[in-house]
Amino acid sequence: MDLPTTLAIAVAALLFAVFCGWRGARPINVLKGPRMMPWRPLMVIGAVVALLMAAHVLNLLGMKTGDPRY
Repeated sequence: MDLPTTLAIAVAALLFAVFCGWRGARPINVLKGPRMMPWRPLMVIGAVVALLMAAHVLNLLGMKTGDPRY
């Protein structure tokens, strides 16, 4: 993947994680019933994807990430 695509995915994943965190932190409305979307696990998934894309951006910029033995 090239740099612009990786940056776009990283920004999208970060925005997704922030949105899911905001939705998950809202108070529960008992009258509406239970929430049907698992906002907190979706937030974690978005944050993990953003972290992986950040490591990929660093690799594309020439920094070595991972195990130093190889």
